[in-house]
Amino acid sequence: MAREIRMPQLGESVTEGTVGRWLKQVGDRVEKYEPLLEVVTDKVDTEITSEAEGVLLDIKVQEGETVGVGTVLAVIGEEGEALPVETAAAPATAEAAATPATAEPAVKRGDGKPPGAARISPVVARIAAEHGINVEEVPGTGRGGRVTKKDILKYIEEMEKKREEAPPPPPARPPAEVPTAVPGEILELTPMRRMIAEHMVMSKRTAPHVTSVIEVDMSAVARYRAAHKAEFERREGVKLTYMPFIIQAVAEALKKHPLVNSSFTDKGIELKKEINIGIAVALEQGLIVPVIKNAGDMSLAGLAKAVNDLATRARNRQLSPDDVQGGTFTITNHGAFGTLFGTPIINQPQAAILGTGAVQKRPVVVEVDGIDTIAIKPMMYLSLTFDHRILDGGTADPFLADVKRRLETFS
Repeated sequence: MAREIRMPQLGESVTEGTVGRWLKQVGDRVEKYEPLLEVVTDKVDTEITSEAEGVLLDIKVQEGETVGVGTVLAVIGEEGEALPVETAAAPATAEAAATPATAEPAVKRGDGKPPGAARISPVVARIAAEHGINVEEVPGTGRGGRVTKKDILKYIEEMEKKREEAPPPPPARPPAEVPTAVPGEILELTPMRRMIAEHMVMSKRTAPHVTSVIEVDMSAVARYRAAHKAEFERREGVKLTYMPFIIQAVAEALKKHPLVNSSFTDKGIELKKEINIGIAVALEQGLIVPVIKNAGDMSLAGLAKAVNDLATRARNRQLSPDDVQGGTFTITNHGAFGTLFGTPIINQPQAAILGTGAVQKRPVVVEVDGIDTIAIKPMMYLSLTFDHRILDGGTADPFLADVKRRLETFS
């Protein structure tokens, strides 16, 4: 029996989703729990798996379309099975409405007339369309002369043999190189990029942004990391990067500066009980921010594992809605691309976001026994963008200085 695949509710506050990309096409075989399509919401970009096993009979919602939770996205059943009446596609014209609907697509004969008794499955229709074959020319061995998948594959194989035996055509001229980008070209927005754009504009309109920058000597962290990273990776199974150290310093500083871990509301400033730190992860389509819950209670090893797990699942489109909800503070590591510092946009409704620059060896002036001298140090810029409705220099900058102190005195 055919089964409808509906738009799931990807989180309590999510009421709709956008079909980003279909991973299967009509006629494809689908196994139970196999990824079927990608759905984009304002919370997460994730894969939706099939709840049934069978053949994808129909796609109701095309890529780029946004529909509400519970909307029928597709129908899965057995090959040749009729679609449920309630999910049959609406006719495009009055002429189509007068024609009885069937489960299989109509295939035209070579003379332009309908095929009459020749009915085919979606799989056969897809194969015929891919190879430009007129199904009326394929001898059918199924019931009533029906063309089966085996028939059309055999026909394709025979046609390929005939082409191989024919004399080769004269070599064609090599095509002219097509530029990868054409001046004046308009690139269509992906669902994720559109949602990022809307969220960023909303954030700038909602909160007055101010950014403070501080420089951090990462020597203590670099020494610890160099001494322990090989053993750490062997013991924990993940690499020891700079990020867990930064998250740990931020989480501890948030405990001392709770105003930074808050949100602005009409009733007042809401101080958050939990310290849930979001980590911006760069994807091909944009950015996504999975959240480390209760980061202030985790060890360095626990944070390293959490960062690796969330980043891996984000890039593999395996995040759940819960993975990207509940953040109270965000860190974005733009330094991964070599930039020194930036002015990140606040992830609403949070109070602030921390940008981490590249760790770069630079000559700095240090005081040794009361004498100024120049030393080579691994330095990093931290930039804190905060909501000026909640914080100002007197409350935001001490937090930033606290993070700096914790990193420079790590042991």
